[in-house]
Amino acid sequence: MTRIMAIDYGTRRIGVALSDTLRITAQGFETISWNGENPEYAIVRLCEIIQDKDVGVILIGRPTRTDGGASESQRKAELFGSLLASRCGVSPIYVDERYTTVIASRFLSDTGVSGRDKKKVVDQVAAEILLREYLETLRMRN
Repeated sequence: MTRIMAIDYGTRRIGVALSDTLRITAQGFETISWNGENPEYAIVRLCEIIQDKDVGVILIGRPTRTDGGASESQRKAELFGSLLASRCGVSPIYVDERYTTVIASRFLSDTGVSGRDKKKVVDQVAAEILLREYLETLRMRN
């Protein structure tokens, strides 16, 4: 079975989490820093991970506004997902990511991670939360 990758897309950092091959666990994998303007570096790195880790499903967090409307961040995440699909050959599944970064930040604060260390991993943890929730919905369906 192929792995599932979750992406917490941001205009400065992209958090990446991966499932195990049995699709039971979610683990933060990497934070990709980029300039927010030219996605080439981030796309290339994600394609490398997809190939190296045998990823068959990609989740991208879509930051929907609390009123349900589309946000600028949502449009950027969808554009990035389209670029990723065209370059890597795996079409993304978009999932609601409201509050995942807030939850991840609180979790890290509660566990004693702060400042610069938190900034390095908060997006990975947010991606891990997205992936855990998705894996849980898969288990509930079966």
